[in-house]
Amino acid sequence: MNFVENERTKLTAGLFNTLAAAVVAAGLFAPGAAVAYGISDLRIGKVYVAVLVVVCVFGAAFLHWIGRAHLGRLRE
Repeated sequence: MNFVENERTKLTAGLFNTLAAAVVAAGLFAPGAAVAYGISDLRIGKVYVAVLVVVCVFGAAFLHWIGRAHLGRLRE
């Protein structure tokens, strides 16, 4: 039964890590590319974008940390 529980734990950890990667992509790379290439038509300030990037990076780090914490539940 430990094998099934371990696999579920790894899948849950992978889910949180994937969510963290998606948050980084949506909150860091997308606004960065839009600003760098001038394809953003939004009239928002650069400070707002910078705050959004920082929040997304910390949110992604938190999600990644949750995934790592789940890996601590693995059993032999």
